[in-house]
Amino acid sequence: MFSSVTSTSDRWYCKYSINQNMGCKTRSMHFVIGCLYSMLLPLFCTAQDEDMRLSCRTAPSDLVFILDGSWSVDDTNFEIVKRWLVNITTSFNIGQKFTQIGVVQYSDDPVLHIPLGQHHLTGDLIRAMESIEYMGGNTNTGKAIKFANNKLFALSERGPNGVAKIAVVLTDGKSQDAVLEAAEAARKKGIILFAIGVGSETEDMELRAIANKPSSTYVFYVEDYKAISKIREVIRQKLCEETVCPTKIPIDSRDEKGFDILLHLNLAKKTPKTRGSFYGTKAYQVTSRVDLSESTRTLFPDGLPPSYVFVATLKYKGSVLMEEWDLWRIQTMEGKPQMAVTLNGLDRTVMFTTTSNDPSGIQTVVFTKSPARKLFDEKWHQLRLLVTEEDVTLYVDDLEIEALALDPPIGIFINGKTQVGKYVSKETTVPFELQKLRIYCDPEQNNRETACEIPGVCADVSDDIDPTPEPCVCPPGEPGAPGQKVEPFPIFLLLKSEAFHEQMLLNGADLKGTTGEPGQRGQIGHQGHPGQPGQPGQPGPRGQNGDTGPPGQPGLEGRPGRELSEQHIQQICREVLRSEISSLLLSTQHSQPRGCDHCQTRLGPPGPTGSVGPQGPRGFPGIPGSNGMQGHRGLPGRPGIPGMKGDPGEKGDKGNQGRSGYGNPGPPGLPGPMGPPGASKLGHPGKPGLPGRNGEEGKRGYPGEPGSPGVCHPSMCYGAMLRRDPFSKGPNY
Repeated sequence: MFSSVTSTSDRWYCKYSINQNMGCKTRSMHFVIGCLYSMLLPLFCTAQDEDMRLSCRTAPSDLVFILDGSWSVDDTNFEIVKRWLVNITTSFNIGQKFTQIGVVQYSDDPVLHIPLGQHHLTGDLIRAMESIEYMGGNTNTGKAIKFANNKLFALSERGPNGVAKIAVVLTDGKSQDAVLEAAEAARKKGIILFAIGVGSETEDMELRAIANKPSSTYVFYVEDYKAISKIREVIRQKLCEETVCPTKIPIDSRDEKGFDILLHLNLAKKTPKTRGSFYGTKAYQVTSRVDLSESTRTLFPDGLPPSYVFVATLKYKGSVLMEEWDLWRIQTMEGKPQMAVTLNGLDRTVMFTTTSNDPSGIQTVVFTKSPARKLFDEKWHQLRLLVTEEDVTLYVDDLEIEALALDPPIGIFINGKTQVGKYVSKETTVPFELQKLRIYCDPEQNNRETACEIPGVCADVSDDIDPTPEPCVCPPGEPGAPGQKVEPFPIFLLLKSEAFHEQMLLNGADLKGTTGEPGQRGQIGHQGHPGQPGQPGQPGPRGQNGDTGPPGQPGLEGRPGRELSEQHIQQICREVLRSEISSLLLSTQHSQPRGCDHCQTRLGPPGPTGSVGPQGPRGFPGIPGSNGMQGHRGLPGRPGIPGMKGDPGEKGDKGNQGRSGYGNPGPPGLPGPMGPPGASKLGHPGKPGLPGRNGEEGKRGYPGEPGSPGVCHPSMCYGAMLRRDPFSKGPNY
């Protein structure tokens, strides 16, 4: 069986096998097996790619490094830059499906050293980087950015869309050409620009013009080239965020890269809304009938960055306080947890699970310190986890609880599900209330995030205090006809007054009157509060029956009424108003309805502005408040940027530093005059000379005088007597 995790070399072997399968030979059984393997292997490779661990290493991107190669860099520092480049490159899988890297060095003109997609193996790419030679020259950064835009990104084989396009500009001085126009043109084509300034000669405004916004994310400063190794991990994290975190979450005045899990799970349509941590804050009531599950491929298509911030604002109560459940978890296709945030009600602890190179594939840490137990008090709380490759830190309502060590995590499988609010090892949903559930890709967001949404954290507000009720607002009725400008007066009080009745009786008016038209139906009044039941009185004694009285005399017959004209009735009303206006106004003030129990359907015109009342007496001084709890110590801030350089004097611009080393040898000079003779000394004996040539043959001499007769020695005659050998040495007789 094939392993579920495929290495880069295996994947490229798959592609190589596909290209070579047409050239298979059948000369032997080995070739037949090789052909079958090359044809079946792509099927296995496809399955492996689908179930491969995904992370920043595997996220596809086109990444171009634009390196300053001017005279001010010098040879030694350029070698440091190349080592830095190699170290960053090893953080990514190299290949057509993964990261393609290009390198441009620039001085007077840009030079393309490594085109995008030229190398598909990490080893080949590293060797190409190590072979780059330092150029030297002037500093034309704008020309280099334009070159990368037109000659690398525009010619990428992956086209203009589909992958992140990132450029990193590394420079140690002010550009001698314009950079803003070239950078803006690159941004319009979707290229993300980072700027790294080295040393004090770099200009802050120029780096900001090169890089994307905000500058706090895309601009970096180091004091010298040796210090660029300090920002290697930061640059790697930022490059990773651009590839695996394409979504942005709006927060105050800026957007943060991350994942709003509530938005992706569409909780607004799946669950009813409820009151949040403050009055007017929106939250969601999760019930056991709701399944908060989604495909991991949909939520995290390229995995998660190596460092991130997990934030959740929640409240739960009842039997859930004694349960063990996963607030958030990512499962494999087989249902095994890869990552999880678990709340254990029995132990009152928080557990964090993430991936690992361990044979089990996961690692788990448990936060046990007592301040974390406040998460189980049935009130709103914010839980925050700062996760890095080295450790994970728990915060509850902005209070740092505990930091626990981690081994470097690895990627996640995306073929499974991501779930929210599930019992451990079960598919049942936990009933609880949820206000926020997010993952921020930038670990610095941990310093910017606050828990002010929790009562009592940023202000002395208790969650137990009932909110201020909304003011009573009655719906307006239909507009009436415009009347004369008079002071409003409740006419129903006039009709009830005794003076009006007396005047009408004196004028012989029939108080019954004719039946009026039916009025509009009033709005349903608010139900009143039930009154307190009265105490029953003591029963009184039964009285005796009285005697029946005699019948009374019949009364006088009443006078017949007569109709009064409308003008006469108005005259009577005016007379009553003059005499009874003061008492009627007084009774109106005392009988004005309070609250919303007698709400009128029509709003009267606003009355005149009253005069300012007298100033009230000065209140007693308040009791001094108690001292607040000491806050936890903040994390050390990042080193500040170098201050702005002062205005230059009238001195001209400094020329570029000359390249160190020896120049070419000059032409030979004229020969000098002959020196004086030196002191004589015997020299060393010379070597023996070569033998001379043979001299000429001398002339033949004169014949000599005849010699005396010789004497025959017996030894000389011995050979002649024995035998005659023509080859024997000696005289030949």
